Amino acid sequence: MTSAPPRETGKDGPAPDAGSLSRAGDLFQLLRDGRARTRAELALTTGLARSTVASRIDALMLSGLVGPAGEASSSGGRPPSRFAFNPAARVVLAVDVGATHVIVAVTDLGGKVLAEQRLPQLVSDGPETVLERVVEEGRRLLAEAGRSLEELAGVGIGLPGPVEHDTGRPVKPPIMPGWDGFDVVRFVQRSLPVPVLVDNDVNIMALGERTAHWPEHDNFLFIKVATGIGAGIISSGQLQRGANGTAGDLGHVRVPRGDDVLCRCGNYGCLEALASGPAIARELREGGVDAETGSGVLKLVASGNPQAVHALRQAGRDIGDVLATVVNLLNPSVIVIGGSIGQAGENLVAGIREVVYRRSLPLATSHLRIGLSMAGDQAAVLGASHLVIQHVLSPSVIESTLQAAG
Repeated sequence: MTSAPPRETGKDGPAPDAGSLSRAGDLFQLLRDGRARTRAELALTTGLARSTVASRIDALMLSGLVGPAGEASSSGGRPPSRFAFNPAARVVLAVDVGATHVIVAVTDLGGKVLAEQRLPQLVSDGPETVLERVVEEGRRLLAEAGRSLEELAGVGIGLPGPVEHDTGRPVKPPIMPGWDGFDVVRFVQRSLPVPVLVDNDVNIMALGERTAHWPEHDNFLFIKVATGIGAGIISSGQLQRGANGTAGDLGHVRVPRGDDVLCRCGNYGCLEALASGPAIARELREGGVDAETGSGVLKLVASGNPQAVHALRQAGRDIGDVLATVVNLLNPSVIVIGGSIGQAGENLVAGIREVVYRRSLPLATSHLRIGLSMAGDQAAVLGASHLVIQHVLSPSVIESTLQAAG
């Protein structure tokens, strides 16, 4: 069983020094940037003997993780061969389980999506039903991408609720009946015997958005606004999960405007009870506007309904009330707004900016950027893929893979 994944170090982090390059798995980290190098260049960079470099490159080439990348220029004699990371060597199954949908994708080890399918699926149908469909669709997409089960490196899954980091088990998820404590990893591994990594969907989205579009920013927040509201927090380049995996649960922070609004958690005044999709729809209905769901709100906004536009902007202000404190506390350089309601456009973001820039410290907002998700509904599958890639390409796992292959 695979439990906690490694820390998200990032392929573009500082190169290991020569003292740490004791294994082929360590040397491989230098090649993950995709730049082609010769054996001589690697020996010069690492300080290792050429014979040592050669033996480790040979092992990596046998695994398929490193492949030939042409020849370097030469002033005479046979030009030396170059080698580079081969992201096509293996594939990853990346899964985004939402409240009403499942997105399954196959990616290579560089995070490139090779095949993808979005399916209507209620998470309330229970773990066995949902995960069996995930496995079935995953097998179909592998075939569609022309890849075999033997080429599958791992499975990454994002779930719409709290997840115990060490085990991948959901913990008292409010919108996932039947999932509490369910062994997602073991269930999936019965059909797909590979590493399975599970995390909260907002953490997954934060990883996907940052990896795809903001890799140079080490202090980054992803805010999901949909049926619920949550944050994925990346600080100093590391995803922050907290002691029990509940870091970033903004939805149940109290907002003064909502003192008399009851939240489904039992408390009054929670952000989610005022600014989530269902909450905005409820407020519009109370004002005489026909809006049953969050998607209905978005249709009204798209048609120019002034009450819906005002309600969405006010939801942004409520979110901004909470984020102003977060900005002062964590000092991110980028805040990205996503989720089904978060992708609605500038009305929500305008409300967030209005309050954050007014109520946060000037130094904390001097270089702060607040904008809409660029990854859109692919953020979660990109993040699930990244989670697995960071695990299977870590030095220790690479070394174990090479030893198992002899």
